[in-house]
Amino acid sequence: MKIGILSRGPKLYSTQRLVEAAKERGHEIEVINPLKCFMNITSNNPSVHYRERVLNDFDAVIPRIGASVTFYGTAVLRQFEMAGVFAANESVAITRSRDKLRCLQLLAKKGIGMPVTGFAHSTKMTSDLIASVGGAPLVIKMLEGTQGKGVVLAETQKAAESVIEAFRELNAFFLVQEFIKESGGRDIRCLVIDDKVVACMMRVGAKGEFRSNLHRGGTAETVRITPEERSTAVRAARAMGLNIAGVDLLRSNHGPLVMEVNSSPGLEGIEKATNKDIAGAIIEFIERAHEQKKSNKTRGKG
Repeated sequence: MKIGILSRGPKLYSTQRLVEAAKERGHEIEVINPLKCFMNITSNNPSVHYRERVLNDFDAVIPRIGASVTFYGTAVLRQFEMAGVFAANESVAITRSRDKLRCLQLLAKKGIGMPVTGFAHSTKMTSDLIASVGGAPLVIKMLEGTQGKGVVLAETQKAAESVIEAFRELNAFFLVQEFIKESGGRDIRCLVIDDKVVACMMRVGAKGEFRSNLHRGGTAETVRITPEERSTAVRAARAMGLNIAGVDLLRSNHGPLVMEVNSSPGLEGIEKATNKDIAGAIIEFIERAHEQKKSNKTRGKG
């Protein structure tokens, strides 16, 4: 197969590992910067142009699209989809997961456990908004934040009101969520591929830090998850329509709660923590999907 990786970071660990895994299995692979592509949108022959050539010979693409370029990156991916190229994660699934509010609404619709969450606009609703998630302490999150950025723990009512007022002065959209104290600054990252949890790790926040993100000094260790946690992770990925997802869970007194569903999960932390070949598992999934696509095309012919 010929595989494209949509990524602006060819030297990133995740991108390099996918390239290595594909080459080890005999595939041709190329890293494409989606921001350097342009599209010819026509009825009969939609195409993607990159570095003075038309990208018309890929069998599959792996989107590794950063949050800051979601709009244009998914537009490029959608163009590949229109041309019949298999996408490891489809554009519509990526946009669902990137919109934190929409993601939570879809999880709620499917009955998947998550922290109690509030969302409002008017400043007159602040007290009711805080009360709706059980009061302080609570977590306030900017909708656009990633890797723990734009996430604040407000330990008192006054602190929560001050942070909410500051975010509103910035015209920033945000969520308020109940603080799951019993999680103790820990969460579980489950790597889901094709409706199966293939690896998981416990992320532990740095001392004095309630966020467990590895980018913020957190550490990772292996963990054994329960059948309920495994089922929750798979259902969350499926609710977004993602074939490949990093699902972040909190352990609470009332079961596993989904904190986030990531459409481009980093591979470095979980591969090193679990010693598993996640990149290889992604390429194997694409191989299976490609073979299934080919067999579907030949059904009924003879």
